[in-house]
Amino acid sequence: MKTITAAISLSCVLMLSSCATYDPYTGEQEVSKAGKGAGIGAGVAAVVAYLANKDKDAGKRNERILKAAAGGAVIGGGVGYYMDTQEAKLREQLRGSGVSVVREGDNINLVMPGNITFASGSANIASDFLSVLDSVVLVIQEFNKTLVVVSGHTDSSGSDALNQSLSEKRASSVSNYFNNSGVITDRLEVIGFGETQPIASNATEAGKQQNRRVEISLIPITQP
Repeated sequence: MKTITAAISLSCVLMLSSCATYDPYTGEQEVSKAGKGAGIGAGVAAVVAYLANKDKDAGKRNERILKAAAGGAVIGGGVGYYMDTQEAKLREQLRGSGVSVVREGDNINLVMPGNITFASGSANIASDFLSVLDSVVLVIQEFNKTLVVVSGHTDSSGSDALNQSLSEKRASSVSNYFNNSGVITDRLEVIGFGETQPIASNATEAGKQQNRRVEISLIPITQP
């Protein structure tokens, strides 16, 4: 966890000026809370650090994804444009959904609050949220040269072990839904962070509600 924490701190410094978020209610782009130091989501830094520690065969996985995607990797200056276009489509699809779209460098993070995704203590996706996930699937299927990392988070209520398990189950529920909707397995990674990545105070119910969430990090594959 020290490695992840250090990565997050470094990321906040390096990407302070590049973090932008889309307000799903007003339709306006604004500097994200992460850029302001509060954090609308844990961001992709923890995800990247986790994958770096876990994945020893990332190159082989990337080759499989690119073979399925066809056309090769996204290269050089084309990466920013590729992710810009994907971001714009996600913003359009998720307008008014309650999902925040956060841009961090060449990565995109979708923050899905627990109050619209899961009932308290449950890993079953709320039925009225499935259409939102369908909208995400449409975009990530079109932009198939990205790794899709689904991470689950909880508040501090309950034991560490219980929260870790619940966060993993929630992330798996979303990942399985994507897979059943046609997103290939090689593109999907599942991480459970338990209660270790809060974005608000657990001292209030409102804060706990923000911490109970799923984040989807979209990371471009730039090398075969």
